[in-house]
Amino acid sequence: MAESTKPATNSFDTQHEDMIHDAQMDYYGKRLATCSSDRTIRIFEVEGENQRLIQVLQGHEGPVWQVAWAHPKFGSILASCSYDGRVFIWKEVEGNWTKIKEHTHHTSSVNSISWAPHELGPVIACASSDGKVSVLTFRDDATWDVQVLQADAIGCNAVAWAPATTPGGLIQVSGAAPNANSVKRFATGGCDNQIKIWSWREDTNTWKEEDSLEGHTDWIRDLAWAPNIGLPKTYLASCSQDKTVLIWTKDSPNGSWVKKALKAEKFPDVVWRVSWSLSGNILAVSCGDNKVTLWKENLKGDWECVSEMEEKNIY
Repeated sequence: MAESTKPATNSFDTQHEDMIHDAQMDYYGKRLATCSSDRTIRIFEVEGENQRLIQVLQGHEGPVWQVAWAHPKFGSILASCSYDGRVFIWKEVEGNWTKIKEHTHHTSSVNSISWAPHELGPVIACASSDGKVSVLTFRDDATWDVQVLQADAIGCNAVAWAPATTPGGLIQVSGAAPNANSVKRFATGGCDNQIKIWSWREDTNTWKEEDSLEGHTDWIRDLAWAPNIGLPKTYLASCSQDKTVLIWTKDSPNGSWVKKALKAEKFPDVVWRVSWSLSGNILAVSCGDNKVTLWKENLKGDWECVSEMEEKNIY
């Protein structure tokens, strides 16, 4: 099957033939990548209110669940994951997109992918229904190193990297090394209703389970760490099949996680996605009732809904 095809039209009218599962803007907000049950990935150029389809990427043999842009310091690179159990890494060279890596270590659907903070290098984590999470690292010799860990006995639905610096880490202690505050950590969520925090052990070159967070009563669907620039503590948001969103906070690296429901009552439907603003103080929540709500923490530590929109108006 061809890896990519050029569209015959410059119009945004060329749409996916089936349900869109994900849509991600690149770092500069100039390109939009979408993926669908029709097994394709489509890349659009965005200029103001105008969009132009520039590429259709093909090769997956099942619905494509997620797409993720790498940091531009590594080039124009996009990752995709699919029900077919594979992860593709795509790269644009002189206007043409080609597949540079096909990751086939999983035996079931790959449900979530997440690039590590760029400070850690070109590293991507992949979560699968086989219960495993694989971490791919691109080496200087142009090879990929793969590490696989068992994250969930039933199935893993979500993976998200923590910021590379801890809260307050931007305030350097006099004489400290530039990377002294760097951290290498990610969270996973799955069908066992638990969130697990994994950290890298330099002494053994392995990933170690650091924490296990319990609070949801059904499958976890998505996780998101808040950027910590200017924030006094760590924030992690989780959403679930149980129709709730939980906010997990940690005041210090050695402190305990504290959970709080985003709101007292449940959402009307399954909550599928959570995403933080770049400043880390606004949380977007995507629910199965086709609404996206924006939430902000007030001075009392309670979360308030500051905006609501219908998803049908987004695309």
